Amino acid sequence: MMKYVRQLCLILGFSFLGEALHALLPLPVPAPVYGLVLLFAALAFRLVKPRHIRETGGFLTLLLPLLFVSPVVSLLDTWEQVSPSLLPVLVIIIASTLITFGISGVVTQLLMDRLKRRDEGAPREGGEA
Repeated sequence: MMKYVRQLCLILGFSFLGEALHALLPLPVPAPVYGLVLLFAALAFRLVKPRHIRETGGFLTLLLPLLFVSPVVSLLDTWEQVSPSLLPVLVIIIASTLITFGISGVVTQLLMDRLKRRDEGAPREGGEA
């Protein structure tokens, strides 16, 4: 039980740091984005290991869809104002999704090719160096 409390406190600590940065910096960046960037940097620089937040982070990720219920209900309340711009919004969403898929695919393929070339150039175990 204490493991989950520690993990939650660590995640909330980064969230708090994001709130503090949002208050201090005059940039139009939401506080949760600051918190996520700080957590990502801590993970990337191995200041925090994934095992330190794995279970609680996974649980919070499972709860993410619930966070979208309120905005969708609000959208239904304002349907008269939103409906005239529905087609342009859908076109933008579909186009940006396809562009994101395309860029992600190209970057993934480049990284996989790079790793393959690196692995082919690496000496084999038990072989000559």
